[in-house]
Amino acid sequence: MDESLARIRHERSVKDYPDLNLKDDEYIEFAFKRAHICLMMIVISVTIAIIAILLVFLTILLAQERLGESGRSFVFIILFTLLAFTIISGCIAVRIYNGNRLYITNQRVIQKIMHTPFVHSINVIDLSSVEDASYHQEGFFSAIFHFGTLRLSTVGDETTYTFKFSDISSKDLESVTRLISDAKKSKDDD
Repeated sequence: MDESLARIRHERSVKDYPDLNLKDDEYIEFAFKRAHICLMMIVISVTIAIIAILLVFLTILLAQERLGESGRSFVFIILFTLLAFTIISGCIAVRIYNGNRLYITNQRVIQKIMHTPFVHSINVIDLSSVEDASYHQEGFFSAIFHFGTLRLSTVGDETTYTFKFSDISSKDLESVTRLISDAKKSKDDD
């Protein structure tokens, strides 16, 4: 690649992804995230939970004649507590969804996995260390909603890095495989 084009791509990658600490001659080729169906499932779950809470609350309000003033206050406190918990849980789930990314640069693979807001991991491997890249789609829903598991196996210690619920396409996988092959050739030339 032309040196000036590589410099421009590096500068843009540093601007777009400031938290990655890219090397001087490194730039982002691909940035993968979890499939959109995961985000849709979060939104649907939170919506269903809110509707269920409101229906229970409505049912209690219709029977409020039997409740005293302190009973109604207690029901309102429980309602608002449940609604707040549901909304906060949904926000945390969206934060976790956004915290899972797989970046493939011209030199490395950077995997950021967030399990909870307090538990996350970052794995970084050189592209030339990747022996095999594969994509596995299993089941009816994964075929319909186009998501699966991307696996990158390394040379030597046979570590496998997986990125589940990925929305990678077969064209992207071919490009990633080509990048890995190019990185190995470049390493062999050095």
